[in-house]
Amino acid sequence: MMLPAEMRVVEISRPGGPEVLRETRAPVPVPGAGQILIAVDYAGVNRPDALQRAGKYAPPPDASPLPGLEAAGIVAAVGPGVRRWAVGDAVTALLPGGGYAEFAATYEDHALPVPEGMDMARAAALCETYFTVWSNVVMRGGLKGGERFLVHGGSSGIGTTAIQLARELGARVFATAGSAEKCAACEALGAERAINYREEDFVAVMRAEGGADLILDMVGGDYIARNFKTLALDGRLVQIAFLQAPVAEVNFAVLMTKRLTMTGSTLRPQSDQAKAAIADQLRTHVWPWLAAGKIGPVMDSEFALADAAQAHARMESSTHIGKIVLKVR
Repeated sequence: MMLPAEMRVVEISRPGGPEVLRETRAPVPVPGAGQILIAVDYAGVNRPDALQRAGKYAPPPDASPLPGLEAAGIVAAVGPGVRRWAVGDAVTALLPGGGYAEFAATYEDHALPVPEGMDMARAAALCETYFTVWSNVVMRGGLKGGERFLVHGGSSGIGTTAIQLARELGARVFATAGSAEKCAACEALGAERAINYREEDFVAVMRAEGGADLILDMVGGDYIARNFKTLALDGRLVQIAFLQAPVAEVNFAVLMTKRLTMTGSTLRPQSDQAKAAIADQLRTHVWPWLAAGKIGPVMDSEFALADAAQAHARMESSTHIGKIVLKVR
């Protein structure tokens, strides 16, 4: 493939709201050792993109300053030492940044094949959420079949992914969401019970079920103390974001008396080796489910690359169900 010198990109012109996203031109990246260059067909839109846009989530020093943590497309070039991929391969990949562009570079071990029968738009909606959910729910949270699992924000990209993966693992799945429509979507994906947090107390609902063995939370704030009350003996809480606040008043005596475990992580700052290890587990355990059609991304909407601001406004409205993607080419 003959590569151009420049490409269309969407940059963050200054910290602020969706309006600060601006289409411009930038040099095409050159893949380094162990890296591939992807000609991007679609890029995923995720909450960390909005945090970066607002000036609250700086990219790593060696990453592209452009937003975009996942994309799907065709391998356009390979760097020195690349053995897993060749030019022309169809891939979906976790990116260190730079997805809102016609070309993006990432490490070869952070890319996975586009599942058989899946189009590029849906493939672009996989990596950020599947890497996040699998590493936190399974690798960190240790979810097992038969356990009671609660995910907050069940209709989000993370939530819809977590419901499906937990269901395939044989867990009893519960979710919270903010409307009847969103609750219905969660139950259609396999949640045994979706709890409308505007009308019901998830603590009371889950305690009536015996408590949760594992909670995946992206809300924080006063949910932290409520999660402690919700967990069963020896329960685990995995924190992955803070839509409310990272600071809360919590009675840690509950953690001691119930023998709880609280942990959490963020994906982007993890080492290249850690991300490669997650990719290996996804390739082995999850990609066969995707290829078989047992699970898959729930798609909310698609926007042109130039309309990235509208995509961010849609995401931050919290009216979406599932994933939002940008059509790049």
